Amino acid sequence: MPSRSFIIPASDPFSFDECRWFLDRGFDECMHTILPGRVRKLIPLPGNPVLADLREHPDGIEATLLEGKDATGTEAALRAYVQDWLAPQEDILPFYARLSKVPALAYMPAAFGGLRLIGIPDLFEALAWSIIGQQINLRFAYRLKRRMVERWGESYETGGEVYHLFPQPAVMANADPAELRAMQFTGRKAEYLIGVAQQFASGNISKSSLLALPGLEARRRALTDLRGIGIWSANYALMKSIRDATCIPHGDAGLLNALLSHQLIADKSDHPSMEKLYRRFKGWESYLVAYLWRSLAVKS
Repeated sequence: MPSRSFIIPASDPFSFDECRWFLDRGFDECMHTILPGRVRKLIPLPGNPVLADLREHPDGIEATLLEGKDATGTEAALRAYVQDWLAPQEDILPFYARLSKVPALAYMPAAFGGLRLIGIPDLFEALAWSIIGQQINLRFAYRLKRRMVERWGESYETGGEVYHLFPQPAVMANADPAELRAMQFTGRKAEYLIGVAQQFASGNISKSSLLALPGLEARRRALTDLRGIGIWSANYALMKSIRDATCIPHGDAGLLNALLSHQLIADKSDHPSMEKLYRRFKGWESYLVAYLWRSLAVKS
Protein backbone atom coordinates (compact mmCIF):
# COMPACT_ATOMS: atom_id res chain seq x y z
CA MET A 1 0.00 0.00 0.00
CA PRO A 2 1.19 3.58 -0.47
CA SER A 3 2.54 5.04 2.75
CA ARG A 4 0.07 7.16 4.70
CA SER A 5 0.68 9.27 7.79
CA PHE A 6 -1.46 10.68 10.54
CA ILE A 7 -0.90 12.30 13.93
CA ILE A 8 -1.62 10.67 17.28
CA PRO A 9 -1.97 13.54 19.76
CA ALA A 10 -0.22 13.53 23.12
CA SER A 11 -0.88 15.22 26.43
CA ASP A 12 1.89 17.46 27.76
CA PRO A 13 4.39 16.60 28.96
CA PHE A 14 5.19 13.82 26.48
CA SER A 15 8.63 12.81 25.26
CA PHE A 16 8.86 10.46 22.31
CA ASP A 17 12.62 10.55 22.83
CA GLU A 18 12.29 9.15 26.36
CA CYS A 19 9.91 6.43 25.19
CA ARG A 20 12.17 5.60 22.26
CA TRP A 21 15.15 5.38 24.61
CA PHE A 22 13.28 2.90 26.81
CA LEU A 23 12.64 0.75 23.72
CA ASP A 24 16.33 0.91 22.74
CA ARG A 25 18.34 -0.08 25.83
CA GLY A 26 20.94 -2.14 24.00
CA PHE A 27 19.22 -5.51 24.24
CA ASP A 28 18.53 -7.91 21.37
CA GLU A 29 14.93 -6.80 20.90
CA CYS A 30 13.05 -8.57 18.10
CA MET A 31 9.60 -6.99 18.45
CA HIS A 32 10.49 -3.57 17.06
CA THR A 33 13.36 -1.88 15.24
CA ILE A 34 15.01 1.35 16.32
CA LEU A 35 15.94 3.63 13.42
CA PRO A 36 17.24 7.23 13.46
CA GLY A 37 14.48 9.31 15.00
CA ARG A 38 11.83 6.62 14.78
CA VAL A 39 10.59 3.20 15.87
CA ARG A 40 9.43 0.66 13.30
CA LYS A 41 7.10 -2.13 14.36
CA LEU A 42 4.93 -4.81 12.81
CA ILE A 43 1.70 -4.11 14.68
CA PRO A 44 -0.83 -6.93 15.18
CA LEU A 45 -4.09 -5.18 14.41
CA PRO A 46 -7.14 -7.49 14.36
CA GLY A 47 -6.79 -9.58 11.20
CA ASN A 48 -4.63 -6.90 9.67
CA PRO A 49 -0.99 -6.64 10.78
CA VAL A 50 0.63 -3.46 9.48
CA LEU A 51 4.22 -2.26 9.42
CA ALA A 52 4.39 1.25 10.79
CA ASP A 53 6.95 3.91 11.64
CA LEU A 54 6.43 6.09 14.69
CA ARG A 55 8.31 9.34 15.10
CA GLU A 56 8.14 12.52 17.14
CA HIS A 57 5.75 15.27 16.07
CA PRO A 58 5.10 18.66 17.73
CA ASP A 59 1.58 17.48 18.56
CA GLY A 60 2.55 13.96 19.69
CA ILE A 61 3.44 11.03 17.46
CA GLU A 62 3.43 10.83 13.67
CA ALA A 63 2.46 7.31 12.55
CA THR A 64 3.24 6.23 9.00
CA LEU A 65 1.73 3.06 7.57
CA LEU A 66 4.37 1.40 5.42
CA GLU A 67 3.12 -2.07 4.53
CA GLY A 68 -0.04 -4.07 5.09
CA LYS A 69 -3.69 -3.81 4.16
CA ASP A 70 -5.04 -0.31 4.76
CA ALA A 71 -8.58 -1.39 5.50
CA THR A 72 -11.49 0.47 7.02
CA GLY A 73 -10.74 0.95 10.69
CA THR A 74 -6.97 0.52 10.35
CA GLU A 75 -6.17 4.04 11.51
CA ALA A 76 -8.49 3.81 14.52
CA ALA A 77 -7.07 0.41 15.47
CA LEU A 78 -3.50 1.68 15.18
CA ARG A 79 -4.30 4.72 17.30
CA ALA A 80 -5.77 2.43 19.98
CA TYR A 81 -2.73 0.16 19.87
CA VAL A 82 -0.27 3.02 20.27
CA GLN A 83 -2.28 4.40 23.19
CA ASP A 84 -2.15 0.95 24.82
CA TRP A 85 1.58 0.69 24.12
CA LEU A 86 3.01 4.19 24.68
CA ALA A 87 0.09 5.99 26.39
CA PRO A 88 0.75 9.39 24.76
CA GLN A 89 -2.59 10.79 25.88
CA GLU A 90 -2.25 9.82 29.54
CA ASP A 91 -2.25 12.84 31.88
CA ILE A 92 0.80 12.36 34.12
CA LEU A 93 0.80 15.81 35.73
CA PRO A 94 -0.87 14.49 38.92
CA PHE A 95 1.95 11.95 39.22
CA TYR A 96 4.54 14.69 38.77
CA ALA A 97 2.87 16.72 41.51
CA ARG A 98 3.38 13.79 43.88
CA LEU A 99 7.00 13.31 42.83
CA SER A 100 7.69 16.97 43.59
CA LYS A 101 6.64 16.43 47.21
CA VAL A 102 9.25 13.70 47.84
CA PRO A 103 12.68 15.36 48.01
CA ALA A 104 14.57 12.26 46.86
CA LEU A 105 12.38 11.98 43.77
CA ALA A 106 11.66 15.61 42.96
CA TYR A 107 14.31 15.63 40.21
CA MET A 108 12.46 13.04 38.14
CA PRO A 109 9.97 15.23 36.23
CA ALA A 110 12.89 17.21 34.81
CA ALA A 111 15.27 14.27 34.34
CA PHE A 112 12.76 11.89 32.74
CA GLY A 113 10.15 14.40 31.62
CA GLY A 114 7.44 12.97 29.40
CA LEU A 115 8.33 9.31 29.89
CA ARG A 116 5.26 7.09 29.85
CA LEU A 117 4.75 3.65 31.33
CA ILE A 118 5.60 1.55 28.27
CA GLY A 119 3.06 -1.23 27.95
CA ILE A 120 2.82 -4.69 26.39
CA PRO A 121 -0.66 -4.68 24.81
CA ASP A 122 -0.73 -8.48 24.30
CA LEU A 123 -1.50 -10.13 27.66
CA PHE A 124 -0.08 -13.48 26.55
CA GLU A 125 3.15 -11.77 25.50
CA ALA A 126 3.40 -10.00 28.87
CA LEU A 127 2.94 -13.25 30.78
CA ALA A 128 5.29 -15.18 28.49
CA TRP A 129 7.94 -12.48 28.91
CA SER A 130 7.59 -12.67 32.70
CA ILE A 131 8.18 -16.44 32.51
CA ILE A 132 11.13 -16.14 30.12
CA GLY A 133 12.87 -13.62 32.37
CA GLN A 134 12.58 -15.57 35.61
CA GLN A 135 15.94 -15.90 37.40
CA ILE A 136 18.13 -14.91 34.44
CA ASN A 137 19.68 -11.63 33.33
CA LEU A 138 17.91 -9.42 30.81
CA ARG A 139 20.44 -9.95 28.05
CA PHE A 140 19.94 -13.71 28.07
CA ALA A 141 16.15 -13.30 28.43
CA TYR A 142 16.03 -11.21 25.23
CA ARG A 143 18.07 -13.87 23.45
CA LEU A 144 15.61 -16.58 24.48
CA LYS A 145 12.65 -14.44 23.42
CA ARG A 146 14.17 -13.92 19.98
CA ARG A 147 14.64 -17.67 19.51
CA MET A 148 11.02 -18.32 20.45
CA VAL A 149 9.63 -15.49 18.31
CA GLU A 150 11.66 -16.40 15.23
CA ARG A 151 10.61 -20.05 15.51
CA TRP A 152 6.89 -19.73 16.28
CA GLY A 153 5.86 -16.15 15.50
CA GLU A 154 4.60 -14.80 12.18
CA SER A 155 7.02 -12.62 10.25
CA TYR A 156 6.98 -10.14 7.39
CA GLU A 157 9.94 -9.44 5.11
CA THR A 158 10.39 -6.24 3.16
CA GLY A 159 13.42 -4.35 1.94
CA GLY A 160 15.71 -7.13 3.09
CA GLU A 161 14.54 -6.82 6.70
CA VAL A 162 12.36 -9.22 8.68
CA TYR A 163 9.76 -8.00 11.20
CA HIS A 164 8.09 -10.26 13.74
CA LEU A 165 4.83 -10.77 15.61
CA PHE A 166 4.81 -12.50 18.97
CA PRO A 167 3.67 -16.15 18.69
CA GLN A 168 -0.04 -16.79 19.02
CA PRO A 169 -1.15 -18.88 22.02
CA ALA A 170 -2.68 -21.51 19.70
CA VAL A 171 0.73 -22.00 18.08
CA MET A 172 2.71 -22.12 21.34
CA ALA A 173 0.14 -24.49 22.83
CA ASN A 174 1.38 -27.13 20.40
CA ALA A 175 5.09 -26.38 20.71
CA ASP A 176 7.42 -29.26 21.50
CA PRO A 177 8.97 -28.80 24.98
CA ALA A 178 12.12 -30.53 23.73
CA GLU A 179 12.54 -27.85 21.09
CA LEU A 180 12.31 -25.11 23.70
CA ARG A 181 14.83 -26.93 25.88
CA ALA A 182 17.19 -27.14 22.91
CA MET A 183 16.95 -23.32 22.75
CA GLN A 184 18.20 -23.19 26.38
CA PHE A 185 14.80 -22.78 28.03
CA THR A 186 14.68 -24.77 31.24
CA GLY A 187 12.27 -27.67 31.33
CA ARG A 188 10.12 -25.83 33.86
CA LYS A 189 9.92 -22.66 31.72
CA ALA A 190 9.00 -24.74 28.67
CA GLU A 191 6.17 -26.34 30.64
CA TYR A 192 4.96 -23.00 31.96
CA LEU A 193 4.99 -21.30 28.55
CA ILE A 194 3.12 -24.12 26.84
CA GLY A 195 0.68 -24.46 29.74
CA VAL A 196 -0.19 -20.76 29.78
CA ALA A 197 -0.55 -20.81 25.97
CA GLN A 198 -2.97 -23.72 26.26
CA GLN A 199 -5.10 -21.77 28.75
CA PHE A 200 -5.31 -18.87 26.30
CA ALA A 201 -5.92 -21.13 23.30
CA SER A 202 -8.76 -22.93 25.08
CA GLY A 203 -10.43 -19.64 26.00
CA ASN A 204 -10.02 -20.17 29.74
CA ILE A 205 -8.34 -16.77 29.96
CA SER A 206 -8.00 -13.73 27.72
CA LYS A 207 -7.40 -10.02 28.10
CA SER A 208 -11.11 -9.31 27.65
CA SER A 209 -12.15 -11.90 30.24
CA LEU A 210 -9.59 -10.52 32.69
CA LEU A 211 -10.89 -6.97 32.18
CA ALA A 212 -14.43 -8.23 32.82
CA LEU A 213 -13.51 -9.34 36.35
CA PRO A 214 -14.66 -6.98 39.12
CA GLY A 215 -11.31 -5.65 40.33
CA LEU A 216 -7.60 -5.99 40.92
CA GLU A 217 -7.73 -8.87 43.41
CA ALA A 218 -9.95 -10.97 41.17
CA ARG A 219 -7.71 -10.29 38.18
CA ARG A 220 -4.57 -11.09 40.14
CA ARG A 221 -6.12 -14.33 41.39
CA ALA A 222 -7.10 -15.36 37.85
CA LEU A 223 -3.48 -14.93 36.75
CA THR A 224 -1.86 -16.63 39.74
CA ASP A 225 -4.17 -19.60 39.14
CA LEU A 226 -2.10 -20.20 35.99
CA ARG A 227 0.79 -22.59 36.58
CA GLY A 228 4.07 -20.68 36.51
CA ILE A 229 2.52 -17.28 37.26
CA GLY A 230 3.32 -15.97 40.72
CA ILE A 231 2.53 -12.67 42.38
CA TRP A 232 5.41 -10.84 40.69
CA SER A 233 4.42 -12.04 37.21
CA ALA A 234 0.76 -11.27 37.80
CA ASN A 235 1.48 -7.74 38.99
CA TYR A 236 3.90 -7.20 36.11
CA ALA A 237 1.31 -8.29 33.52
CA LEU A 238 -1.44 -6.22 35.14
CA MET A 239 0.87 -3.21 35.14
CA LYS A 240 2.14 -3.61 31.58
CA SER A 241 -0.81 -5.11 29.69
CA ILE A 242 -3.94 -4.15 31.64
CA ARG A 243 -2.24 -0.85 32.58
CA ASP A 244 -3.48 -1.07 36.16
CA ALA A 245 -1.79 1.93 37.74
CA THR A 246 -1.91 0.46 41.26
CA CYS A 247 0.24 -2.63 40.71
CA ILE A 248 3.64 -3.06 42.34
CA PRO A 249 5.91 -6.02 41.46
CA HIS A 250 6.93 -6.48 45.10
CA GLY A 251 10.36 -8.01 45.59
CA ASP A 252 11.64 -6.91 42.19
CA ALA A 253 15.43 -6.61 42.44
CA GLY A 254 15.64 -3.47 40.33
CA LEU A 255 12.88 -1.76 42.28
CA LEU A 256 14.58 -2.55 45.60
CA ASN A 257 17.94 -1.30 44.30
CA ALA A 258 16.36 1.96 43.17
CA LEU A 259 14.67 2.47 46.53
CA LEU A 260 18.01 1.88 48.25
CA SER A 261 19.93 4.21 45.94
CA HIS A 262 17.45 7.00 46.69
CA GLN A 263 17.75 6.26 50.43
CA LEU A 264 14.01 5.69 50.62
CA ILE A 265 14.47 2.42 52.55
CA ALA A 266 17.08 1.35 55.07
CA ASP A 267 17.47 -2.15 53.58
CA LYS A 268 15.61 -4.56 51.30
CA SER A 269 13.44 -5.78 54.17
CA ASP A 270 12.30 -2.28 55.20
CA HIS A 271 8.67 -2.91 54.29
CA PRO A 272 7.21 -0.15 56.51
CA SER A 273 9.16 2.50 54.60
CA MET A 274 8.10 0.99 51.28
CA GLU A 275 4.43 0.97 52.26
CA LYS A 276 4.66 4.54 53.51
CA LEU A 277 6.12 5.64 50.16
CA TYR A 278 3.58 3.68 48.11
CA ARG A 279 0.72 5.28 50.06
CA ARG A 280 1.97 8.69 48.92
CA PHE A 281 1.54 7.51 45.32
CA LYS A 282 -1.83 5.82 45.66
CA GLY A 283 -3.28 5.39 42.19
CA TRP A 284 0.14 5.97 40.60
CA GLU A 285 2.12 3.06 42.05
CA SER A 286 2.93 1.53 38.66
CA TYR A 287 4.28 4.84 37.38
CA LEU A 288 6.42 5.18 40.49
CA VAL A 289 7.86 1.73 39.77
CA ALA A 290 8.50 2.63 36.12
CA TYR A 291 10.34 5.84 37.04
CA LEU A 292 12.39 4.08 39.71
CA TRP A 293 13.37 1.47 37.11
CA ARG A 294 14.25 4.32 34.73
CA SER A 295 16.51 5.86 37.36
CA LEU A 296 18.73 2.77 37.33
CA ALA A 297 20.00 3.48 33.81
CA VAL A 298 22.06 6.33 32.47
CA LYS A 299 20.74 7.67 29.18
CA SER A 300 23.44 7.96 26.54
